[in-house]
Amino acid sequence: MASVSDYPFFFTWTAQHAAKPLEITGGDRAHFTTADGGTWLDLGTLSYQVNAGHGRRPIVEAIKRQADELCLSAPNAVYPAKTELARRLLAMAGRGFEQGKVFFTLGGAEANENAIKMARLVTNRLKLVSRYRSYHGASMGALTLTGDWRRPAVEPGVPGVVHVQDCYCDRCPFGQKVETCKRECATNIGETMRLEGPQSVAAVFLEPVQNSGGCFPPPPGYFDRVREICDHYEVLLVSDETICAFGRIGGMFACEDLKYQPDMITCAKGMTSGYSPIGAMIASDRLFEPFRTGTTYFPHGYTFGGHPVSAAVAMTNLDIFEREGLYQHVREQAPAFRASLERLLDLPIVGDVRGEGFFYGIELVKDKATRETFDDDESERLLRGFLSKALFDAGLYCRADDRGDPVVQLAPPVIIGQPEFDQIEQILRSVLTEAWSRI
Repeated sequence: MASVSDYPFFFTWTAQHAAKPLEITGGDRAHFTTADGGTWLDLGTLSYQVNAGHGRRPIVEAIKRQADELCLSAPNAVYPAKTELARRLLAMAGRGFEQGKVFFTLGGAEANENAIKMARLVTNRLKLVSRYRSYHGASMGALTLTGDWRRPAVEPGVPGVVHVQDCYCDRCPFGQKVETCKRECATNIGETMRLEGPQSVAAVFLEPVQNSGGCFPPPPGYFDRVREICDHYEVLLVSDETICAFGRIGGMFACEDLKYQPDMITCAKGMTSGYSPIGAMIASDRLFEPFRTGTTYFPHGYTFGGHPVSAAVAMTNLDIFEREGLYQHVREQAPAFRASLERLLDLPIVGDVRGEGFFYGIELVKDKATRETFDDDESERLLRGFLSKALFDAGLYCRADDRGDPVVQLAPPVIIGQPEFDQIEQILRSVLTEAWSRI
């Protein structure tokens, strides 16, 4: 069997990633196929991107149509697909973005790099605030914003980044319960700004539902409090929706679903459902105001940002969302998805089921009563030694992760419904029951 080292490329490399990589050959709707003839239910949407599902012929046809008409262009050129996509994104971003601007990139990391630059230029401040378990991308600035296990390997990174506590409600860092807490996780942002000197802080970067560590949704009122703090100190709020936009939580943008007003939105992945690379930093009206006149300069210019083919793909993908009512579908089906997953709470190994929309984490514990988690050796045996392979062999492609506490993470295409929910629950139940018997 070939290993990663036999291939002339790699993604993230450690000695533990030496198993044979996926050789994907095709897909249809919620499933993909591999070179050995296998078919899997895609609960990871191949890195949180295939929101509208695999094998969408209209998108493939849009690629050919756009390539026949205009296959490439200069990054500063104007063409219909790019112009219309920018207008569409601003319209869907809603209040405060009507006269804003879209800065196209190739992905979420570049979009966050743009947001870093914009925040520092507009505020003339250096410092940036993000959360400890966050993930904002693999480029240097975005990776410095990142608070999870990936950051230490490249430190010191970009100067001026400060990290704060997460919304880890099941294991609250402040020892509180959701029902009675006073949103100390939000207040911690304000307290950190005060200690750092609020006049030095340019922006706060937050994911609507935090990805790394296993889907941490904010408690009620969290973003209201963060917005108040940012307004009080005249600090910008950046909503990093690289994963959470385009139906993942419900609407086109998760800030709409969670009802908060950011100053910038960064997005990527689901904009094209992964069929072609694109990302965007969307700046609100007031942020772009200094650039409308005078000599204020914003150093943006990615060669392939807003590429004609990617822009056309994004437009067709968003057409599918609207034509098939996928935003409404997620909102209607999300309670059923949650209920299906919460049936697993009767298993002794399942400590928590959390998330929003079609984005969930199932946290695994050794002792449900005490919330005791697994030590490093146990996690190694449980996740890498059994669980990941067992889930895959059972027909589910999803992430079993111990970059925080052990979690099974689910982000399926937003087209699925109750038949798939039941299948997911049944397979997870079987595999997790066997995992418990092996502890």
